Amino acid sequence: MSVPLTLLGLLERGPSHGYDLKKDYDAYFGQGRPLRYSQVYATLSRLARDGKAVAGPVEQGGGPERRRYVITEVGAADVERWLTEPVSPEPDLQSELFAKVVLALMLDRPASGYLDAQRAAHLQRMRELTELKRGGDPLDGLLASHIIYRLEADLRWIDHTAARLGLLSRAVRR
Repeated sequence: MSVPLTLLGLLERGPSHGYDLKKDYDAYFGQGRPLRYSQVYATLSRLARDGKAVAGPVEQGGGPERRRYVITEVGAADVERWLTEPVSPEPDLQSELFAKVVLALMLDRPASGYLDAQRAAHLQRMRELTELKRGGDPLDGLLASHIIYRLEADLRWIDHTAARLGLLSRAVRR
């Protein structure tokens, strides 16, 4: 996920402080991976440097210095372009699964044991996500469904690979 573009998208709703952007990012997109404040402010500084956002004047108050950031036309154009571009269909987890299986076969290690362990980990994660969906929050449910569908695809690949380990083993040892 692109943190800068996501923060710009949140800014497009209206001027906002870094604190509020972090809070919204974490609530909508940060399930299990909240942003650090330092990352938010460093990203906002880069966006301002690149002309995609403008930092307002320091606002006086009882706490730390606060600046309200505003998206620029350049930033809004970036968000528009980003929203209309399809996401790369390259799943990252599958490539790691693939590499581990091939290396296990090349090194004459039990790839079937690895596949069984990975299947169990996927099924456990799917149970956790199913519980999250039952929580009732529609956004959590939508995110959980997205991840579950990706995990289901991985499980099909794991089963497909497990059924062909002998053939694959011979192929990598040539």
